[in-house]
Amino acid sequence: MTIAGAFEILIVEDNPLDLEMTLRGLRKANIANQVHVARDGAEALEFLFCEGAYAHRRIEDAPRLVLLDLKLPKVDGLEVLARLKADERTRAIPIVMLTSSKEQRDLVESYQLGVNSYIVKPVDFENFVQAARDLGSYWLLLNQVPGR
Repeated sequence: MTIAGAFEILIVEDNPLDLEMTLRGLRKANIANQVHVARDGAEALEFLFCEGAYAHRRIEDAPRLVLLDLKLPKVDGLEVLARLKADERTRAIPIVMLTSSKEQRDLVESYQLGVNSYIVKPVDFENFVQAARDLGSYWLLLNQVPGR
């Protein structure tokens, strides 16, 4: 699931089924070998800020995209989003909230904190896989990022 050096995508997901569907979609887009997975918000922050178990990483090797679940153990997705967008070193990383929440307050707060996109996870397996494939393709192939 991981390669040495920089990662294209960080997936922050605690649900094993949702993680597998996301990875399957990314494999269909031929980018699953460049993915790192964090299973809770605390691990995601350590990975992105190169702390704890990830102290050997360089913050300059940030992923090109973060797929972030909203409801996470330890540190929830909104807190992860707030910390990333508040720090100059990580502010420009595109973050897609990939969540099952259709709550208007979650949507509004995510955008107020600076999320780049808010996507409700499709319930249907094939639609979920297709959504993950489309996300990876758009953010890694079509989206233009300064300095990369």
